[in-house]
Amino acid sequence: MKPKPKQQSLQQIFQTQIDYLAITLRPKTVENYRASIRNLLRYLAMYYPSIHTLRALRRDPHILGWIYYLAARDPVLNKASRCKYLLCARRLLNDLACRGQYALQEGLIVQTDFPRLDHYLPKPLSPEDDQLLQQHLRAQDDLSSNALLLLRYTGMRIGELTRLPTDSLRHVGGEQWALHVPLGKLHTERWVPADEQIRQLYARLLLLRQQQALATGCNLLLPYSADEAACKALRKALKKAAQQAGCSQPVTPHRLRHTYASEMLRAGASLPAVMHLLGHKTVTMTLRYVQVTQNDLQREYHSARQNMATLYAIPELPSTLPTTEPTADLTGILKSLTAMHHLVEMFRRQLSDEKSRRKVARLANRLVKISTEFRQITYPL
Repeated sequence: MKPKPKQQSLQQIFQTQIDYLAITLRPKTVENYRASIRNLLRYLAMYYPSIHTLRALRRDPHILGWIYYLAARDPVLNKASRCKYLLCARRLLNDLACRGQYALQEGLIVQTDFPRLDHYLPKPLSPEDDQLLQQHLRAQDDLSSNALLLLRYTGMRIGELTRLPTDSLRHVGGEQWALHVPLGKLHTERWVPADEQIRQLYARLLLLRQQQALATGCNLLLPYSADEAACKALRKALKKAAQQAGCSQPVTPHRLRHTYASEMLRAGASLPAVMHLLGHKTVTMTLRYVQVTQNDLQREYHSARQNMATLYAIPELPSTLPTTEPTADLTGILKSLTAMHHLVEMFRRQLSDEKSRRKVARLANRLVKISTEFRQITYPL
């Protein structure tokens, strides 16, 4: 008789499924799955140590207890992290249920379990802070300050800037140039138009790179030892520059991206164009970056009201009443009917009562029918 196969633990089951997902997912995403399951198993070990199989797992009290446990950890664990934990756990549980190898209770994690995320307004720099910061960075004129200016003028993510190669500035025809931004956060690459100011910054960065003997063994525009080291150095340089420039609020690299998006929209760029400049996949993502200030809102509102007033204004039509006594022939009758229809229509538009408006509209239609009948009469004009 064959020995009964050893039952896998919950940790082994989840680990096997995560290893399967790791074939196609990015390492950071895989780590999110591992962190979620570690948290769930830690909770079960503390409060329900008797749970060793997926069959024994229940929504109430096990999963609901874990959800309450996550919520109790705020602000240590914010809403976005809780959503990420729940999303990863739900994906793994659903995948295991679909395999048919394990018996799981249905609906262990449902959509209503996810906390509603807070919606924050974009945080572009004020025009005053933006000007102060740019002036200070130009005065510094070192590798970090020029890199931060390039970040400000292109709207790139800081991770995209640190991975920018030395040959990313390309001629795309005529007098047009563009920066080729490689695959980034959303697995997309794009072209960012480069005007004269951006091209000068790029050339300055290449020159500073050569002067500091940083060109050997690396083809990146900012040849730091590691990507994380580059991001950390740039954040530190930006924080220091903002303080020295006298900015009224703290400045982060992503606020420069918000500032770029808002500036482009105010300058007349369409929302789809800004979407492509930022490297977003949907307009919804772009809307999170664009600030509508109170001045913008007032301007758009009054402009719309003026357009509405023009669109729905009652036209000042010239009176078609004959200035002389109408003649007793077909031409005179048609002219009189036309003038009468005009007066009735103008009177109808001035009425506020909908019932009266409909009644007068019916009378106006009768006049149109009468005119049509008269035009069908054969009469020598």
